[in-house]
Amino acid sequence: MDTRVSGEIVVVGGGVVGLATAVVLAERGRRVRVWSRDPVERTTSAVAGALWWPYRIEPMASARAWALRSLEVYQELAGRPGESGVRLVEGAMSPADPANVEAWAAGRLSVLRRATVREHPAGNALWARLPLIDMAAHLPWLRERLLRAGGTVEERVVSDLTAVDAPVVVNCTGLGARDLVADRTVRPVRGQLVVVENPGLRTWLVSTAPDGKMAYLFPQPGRLLLGGTAEDGVWSLEPDPAQAEAIVRRCAALRPEVAGARILEHRVGLRPARPAVRLERRTLPDGRAVIHNYGHGGAGVTVAWGCAEEAAALAASS
Repeated sequence: MDTRVSGEIVVVGGGVVGLATAVVLAERGRRVRVWSRDPVERTTSAVAGALWWPYRIEPMASARAWALRSLEVYQELAGRPGESGVRLVEGAMSPADPANVEAWAAGRLSVLRRATVREHPAGNALWARLPLIDMAAHLPWLRERLLRAGGTVEERVVSDLTAVDAPVVVNCTGLGARDLVADRTVRPVRGQLVVVENPGLRTWLVSTAPDGKMAYLFPQPGRLLLGGTAEDGVWSLEPDPAQAEAIVRRCAALRPEVAGARILEHRVGLRPARPAVRLERRTLPDGRAVIHNYGHGGAGVTVAWGCAEEAAALAASS
């Protein structure tokens, strides 16, 4: 007997992209279930530094459009009381050209100018006010928002999309799509973080050296996140002590006060990179619709809401 509920949608994947997609669908009146292999607090999204910025994602033109729509959502969330974990925080990024950012952001950022040397010692930097999201608060908040809209979240392992018992399936499995739908173009880009006590930093800072090595400092409630790395094709989730030391050293070169900060935690996450985001509607062998929404690289948080709305539109005819 077919137990599928007419109009029901199962979203496979409980990271920020999956939850945002489920929220959009549920708030548009669809019956939605999220199936996630891990609790939302243990997904790849939970490790994200989560500064709004399109990073390691293609195609860039689409990513910027998705990012700007997500920016609107984050600005709204930051402007009202709540536990969403979204704040608008000022900081400096280098190398970056304010004129180039202005060309695509088109006045959407309330603060955007060239940074002073005091604000960013590396020079060639911009100063901007951007959403900075505390994922420890934001992911549970997304889950609760989905539940309030009538959706559900279940811990379930999916090895075959055809086995999902719903008329419409949305695939938001990130790196898991490599095996789930045999997409070998999906690959990990490993990122490592060092979480320390915050010695008083209130602004964020991002710097990329000429050799490609990164350093970033993101102040989150009760802690400071130090990064980072971007190791293409590396699968290890074990923190590397040598990398941790190098991260702290690079960050201390920018903000000396972090050199002696007490280390609270080490984190590793695998960004789900792909030559281009896969956001499209396809058909399963039995004729049911599947919406793919994965491969967001290092910008899942940045583009989550724009991609969620596009995925919901693709599912609207089902």
